[in-house]
Amino acid sequence: MNKNTLIGGLLIVGIMVWWMSTAPKQAQAPAQTAPQKTTESASTLELPKADAPKELTLGGAQAPVAVADSAVADSAADTAAVAPKIEPRDVTIETERFTVVIANRGARIKSVIPKVLADSTGAFPELLADTSLGALSLVIDGANLDQALFAVEAEDKVVVSDAKTIDFTFADANGNKVVRSYGFTKDGAAIRQVNRFEGFKPKSYELAWNGGMRETEYIPEGRTFGGNYFFSEVVYNENGSIERETFTSGTKQFNEDGKKLAWAGMRRKYIAITMQFDAPVNAKIDASAFEKKESEHDPGTYKIAVKDNFTSDSLAYNFMVLPLEWQAIKAFDVGYEKIIVSGWEWCGADTWFVAICGFLLWLLKAIYSVIPNYGVAIIIITLIVRGITTPLTAKQLRSSKQMAKLKPELDAINVKFRADPQGKQRAIMELYAKNKINPMSSCTGGCFPLLLQMPVFFGLFMILGRSVELRGMPFFGWITDLSHSDVIFSGISIPYVMPMGIAILPIVMVFTTYFQTKQSMISMPDPAQAKMMSWMMPAMMFLFSAVMPSGLVLYWIVSNLWGIAQYRIMNRDKIAEAKAKKANGKKVIDAEVIKKK
Repeated sequence: MNKNTLIGGLLIVGIMVWWMSTAPKQAQAPAQTAPQKTTESASTLELPKADAPKELTLGGAQAPVAVADSAVADSAADTAAVAPKIEPRDVTIETERFTVVIANRGARIKSVIPKVLADSTGAFPELLADTSLGALSLVIDGANLDQALFAVEAEDKVVVSDAKTIDFTFADANGNKVVRSYGFTKDGAAIRQVNRFEGFKPKSYELAWNGGMRETEYIPEGRTFGGNYFFSEVVYNENGSIERETFTSGTKQFNEDGKKLAWAGMRRKYIAITMQFDAPVNAKIDASAFEKKESEHDPGTYKIAVKDNFTSDSLAYNFMVLPLEWQAIKAFDVGYEKIIVSGWEWCGADTWFVAICGFLLWLLKAIYSVIPNYGVAIIIITLIVRGITTPLTAKQLRSSKQMAKLKPELDAINVKFRADPQGKQRAIMELYAKNKINPMSSCTGGCFPLLLQMPVFFGLFMILGRSVELRGMPFFGWITDLSHSDVIFSGISIPYVMPMGIAILPIVMVFTTYFQTKQSMISMPDPAQAKMMSWMMPAMMFLFSAVMPSGLVLYWIVSNLWGIAQYRIMNRDKIAEAKAKKANGKKVIDAEVIKKK
């Protein structure tokens, strides 16, 4: 027997041993839950052991937590009196903001349909990815009430005209009760959820949102190099810091170090749902990637559970349904606007950059209120921003020109003092002083103005790619939705380039980016490097713009056109000189540096 055969045999034996040791455990699980299906006439049906421990402790007595599919007999009185049987049913509640379905099995939310983000047919989206799993399942002291049937007296359909509270009550064999109350207002964003306990005092709880969150928007098919501009994140407020977490597999735990949790939930591109507590709690968050996806391009969703110990006799919070409209969610004053845009805390960008984005969005909406076309508003706001930053750009160009004039002399100094670094430094400083140039001008006059512009341009980039205000808004002609690519023919698609179909604006953006980049590369000392950069930037932007919202591409085109015009105006003397030399048939040749022997 050779070595490979021996190793193969050992692997086969190891696999068989592992399979035999795990198979019985997997086979026993159905056997434990099977009796539940055949004892519907029993007075109590116990929860599966796999779900949680089955007992609540009250004054030293232990009573099984029952699934109230049938009557609960009073064992202490030893009587045959039987309570009415509780049948599974759903209660639909409609407000001006949303329609919610609550199942009495588990007293959990089964469906959430907001009255916003309608599709092309006018239908509103379902927000739960799996309605059979739902949201807000409750586990008390390890006892899972997800399958418990709660008694409810409300009608099957309730339309909220002012305010309404609906109670769902579960009682175990000893009369211990859990009352889950859902409160609604006519036009509020919150579903008020209060859990009260009678006959016992629980120690810990778990709120489980197992049904995930579905994307409301159409997710483009086809592969692309660029970002897909769709979001699926676990979001939470930890000690006032807004965290946004995303992962594709496995389980993650957040807020394990005992920080105060103000709210936690999930978001998709244009909407979020959170569990917002009345006061910050020390709860932990367990999150796991959801197995089901709408398509292979769907970033997926999550199951999340908030776990904590009780600090009061009840558990109360608001289940918030939040379309991500900046001013509306900012009014809650708990950091919801940072779900849309956030920034690094170490440099304070979570404050100043968020403020810049908020101002730019406010300005965009202010222009729209006067000229009701978001495409025109994007053009105007781009021109305003570029106009404000033009003085900085002009300073940068002047600094570049001054340094370019000194290049021949700097080259001569480098050659002359190539063996004397200290002498070279003195000669360069004398050259700067003679020409009245600040040696730091290349940074303060060149890089620094550019750095000042970046937060503004990046802020525009962010809000135009994420603002719900642009959803479904037309510009003109074929541009019918500024939140989507301006596809004119979907019959032909180019993988990684135009996966959604042929679009016009990305092509225009490529040409404008090419001409602007080529202009800015003229002053580069290395012609080969300048040539490479002149096509590399347009190629990258073309790949990334494949699924960009057309409003974002429009902003980039207008910004490029401004840059091209600005360069031609500020460098008209250089352009005129180049044209004159070309007309005279002269060629510009770099002068040779004569080296002294």
